[in-house]
Amino acid sequence: MNEIGIDLTEARPKAIEDFLGRPFDYVITVCDSAKLACPAFTGPVKHRLHIGFNDPVEATGTDEEVMREFRGVRDEIREKFGDQALVRASTLTRDED
Repeated sequence: MNEIGIDLTEARPKAIEDFLGRPFDYVITVCDSAKLACPAFTGPVKHRLHIGFNDPVEATGTDEEVMREFRGVRDEIREKFGDQALVRASTLTRDED
């Protein structure tokens, strides 16, 4: 993400359990495994949307081939949601609840 100007040094992933029971206007899932888990997402959700992308964690090959897969998915998300969504998503992964 640094390559496109997004600093994730303070970011950390959060489990879906961190958000259960909270109200949301939108829950947007992007990975196929999330699509399977999110029907169990509880709490008031006005809109659910799934836009599937390959999960780059499952990429195999050389380091460069794996990075190419991560970059490709990052760029697909960027095309679909725009730069603002990527910047906003990076702030949501920080320890600010």
